[in-house]
This record gives sequence, C-alpha cells and structure tokens, in this order.
Amino acid sequence: MKSSVGNAINSKVTLPFHRMLAYASTDAAGNLLYTTVTTFILYYFTDVFGISIAAAGTILLAARILDAFDAPIWGLIIDHTHTKWGQSRPYWLWVAFPFAIFFILMFWSPGLSATGKFWWALITYLLFGISYTGIGTPITSILPNLSNDPEQRIKLNSTRSIGGMIGYFITATFTLSFVAFLGKTQQSGWRNTAIILAVVGFGLLMFAFFDTREINKPKKAISILNSIKAAKANWPWFILVFVFIFYWLGNSSRTAVVVYYTQYNLGNKGFASILNALVMMQLIGMVAIPFLVRKLRKTYVLMSGMFLAALGQILIAFTGHSLIALSIAWSIASIGTGISVTLPYAMLADTVDYGEWRNGIRASGFLTAIGSSFAIKMGSGLGGWAPSIVLSKAGYKAGAIQNAQVLSAIKFSISFLPAIFFIAGGLLILLYIKFEKQEKTIRVSLLQRRGNLGEN
Repeated sequence: MKSSVGNAINSKVTLPFHRMLAYASTDAAGNLLYTTVTTFILYYFTDVFGISIAAAGTILLAARILDAFDAPIWGLIIDHTHTKWGQSRPYWLWVAFPFAIFFILMFWSPGLSATGKFWWALITYLLFGISYTGIGTPITSILPNLSNDPEQRIKLNSTRSIGGMIGYFITATFTLSFVAFLGKTQQSGWRNTAIILAVVGFGLLMFAFFDTREINKPKKAISILNSIKAAKANWPWFILVFVFIFYWLGNSSRTAVVVYYTQYNLGNKGFASILNALVMMQLIGMVAIPFLVRKLRKTYVLMSGMFLAALGQILIAFTGHSLIALSIAWSIASIGTGISVTLPYAMLADTVDYGEWRNGIRASGFLTAIGSSFAIKMGSGLGGWAPSIVLSKAGYKAGAIQNAQVLSAIKFSISFLPAIFFIAGGLLILLYIKFEKQEKTIRVSLLQRRGNLGEN
C-alpha cells in the first residue's frame, strides 16, 4: 500500500496546454473587466459621472461589504451543484452574460439627478460585484478538482495568473487611451470602451467553459450544513482568508489613487497608464513561484512577496517628482504583489484538502469562495474606501487645484497606507507554517480514503 501511495504522490500527469490556456482565460476575462473597475471606478464616479468623493467612497464601501457576503452563498450554491459538466465549470456559461451586461451599465453615464446618479452607481456596482463573484468563485473552486498533483495545481494557478495579468495589462494600460479614442466625450468614451471589453470578456469565458474538465466530481451534491462544517477547525484556511484580505486592502488602496497621484502630485495624468503597464512586472513574481516553492516553503515565499510589495510602496514616498525612480519603486512593489496575489489560490486548494482530511467533507465551493471572492470583495472594498476617506478629510475637490494637505494625503494613500496592509499580511502568514508541514501526510491519507491512488 505504501508503495502505491508513494507512486501516486510522485507521479506526474501533465495537462495539455490548451486546457491550461482555457483555465487562464477565466482570469483574463475577470481581470479585463474587474481591473477596469478597481483601477478607475473611484475616478470615474467623481470626475466623469459627477458624484462627490464622499458619496463615491460610500458606494464603494457599502456595495463591497454587502457584496462580500454573497461569496459564501455562491460557494454553497457551487457545492450544491451536480451537473454533467461538474460543479464549478457551468457557472461560466450561466453567469458570463449578466457579468458583461452589468459592467456596461455601470459605465453607461445616464443623465440623472445627483440622487439618481448615486443610486444608479450603487445598484449597478453592486450587481456587477455579485455577478463577478459568480464568475470568480468557480475560477478558484475548480482548481482542486482539475488535478490532484500539487505541482500541477501550482502550474495551473501560475498560468491562470499570467492570463489574469494579461487581462490586467490590457485594461490598466490602454483604458484611458481607448476612452479618448472611442468617444467624443468622456461619457461616450467610457461607455464604448465598456461595451468592447465586455464582449471580449464574454468570449473568453465561453472558451473556458468549453475546454476545461473537472476530474474530482462528487458523487452527489453537498448539503449547505456540510459545506459549512468543512470550515470547522480549518485553521490554515482561516489564516489564508485574513492574509488575502490584507493583500487586497493594500493592492486596492494603491491602485485607487494612481490617477489622482499622477494628475495632481506629478502634473502628468497620462503617466498613470505607464504605471499600470508596469504592473506587468508581476509576471516576474508569478513565473518565479514554481521555482521558489521547490527551494522554500510556500509560507516563506508568500511572506517575502508581501514584504517586497510593502518595500516598493514605501519607496514611492521618497521618489519626489522623478518618474524613473517612481517607476522602479512601483515595479518592485509589483513583483511582490505578483507573488502575493498568485500563491494564496494554490494554497487554498491545499486547505480544501485539509478540510476533507479533518472533517470528511470536500467543500471546494464554500471554502474557496470565502478564501478568494469574499477576501477580494472585502479587502478591495475597504481598500478603495480607505483612501477616499483620507482624501475627503483632507479637503479633496474634483478637478480643482489641490492644496498641500490634499497632496500629502494622496501621497500617503499611495505609499504608506498600502505598505501597512502588506506588512500585516506578511506577518500573519507565518502562522501557516505548521500546517504546511502536514500537507504530504494529509495527501497520502486522502488518497488512501478515496481509493484512487493512481489518479492525479
């Protein structure tokens, strides 16, 4: 028996490239649309749609907090799903269309009163967030069911993250140029840009649906109560949830004020596109992960990524008006965020194994929904809200010449504020190390229980 288990653990079943590409297209589609929102929505609401900074901050906070709690609901729904396509995969077919429509409506810019604009922004932002959770939750919940091989999971996750990075790069780098090119006014430019991005995103999700396969299909749907029980005493899962929240707090607070910083502090609004393009430096961190985890424990790799991101953000405070120095600091932070945003997804798959080992329940949907979608929504919601409060208290006024106090607030929001969040997450992940040491033993035990020692 031990020999069979050892062979099962050490054997490698390589997934075909087209299947990895299909999985990568999910994050490419998600980031193509979601990054447009996280990067530009605060600026769009205040300087294009005409909502006050305080009202926009309230929308971001309220909608994201409300929306965050739909993540466990989506997770429970996925765990309760039993179709010929699997548990997670069919949701790319079912939710892709509303995901695209709500994205378009959010950037539609209808001519409404101040109150009407507030409610339009709040409702469309909330519905888009809910539909994004319906897309994003299956992206993570499907990973433990695509392969049983931990190395294949890391490769799948890294490939998916590269796809997401490409989606991020396109929208973060070229959105402002698309807006200027596609419309005679800012309002029409944003509307037309949203339509094009939505169509592309929808197409990518259809490709993902038709070319992914789940190998770990439960024999029957999991009850809601059993899904929740899978989290019982699942301490590595709890740790990862909070670490990921801190990551998204840091990442969202830094990206939310990029346009403000380049426009008001540097007097060069267009440089925001350069900084957004430099986020492609995340690829260095993403590509390095499979090599780093062969030498170091995943805990230490993730901690290093969080600390590197914090270092880059702190350096921004000392770059002055030097665009080169700012680019270098931003790139350092981006390499760190590349590691920090990618590795937790693969580690979440391991916590699904831990939950099955400890509680006898494999609740991929619920555990990964909280660990990814809930953490993203809660972290990015609070992360986008925090700088809006800092700017509002400092006296920010859209389109005006800002005073020294506002400029200092913007600088703080793009440097020290995200660094604080990254450092907190980097320290917290150290609690994960003792659970990581048990992973091989857990995997052997699960293969013995399932009786599928030859499967990967």
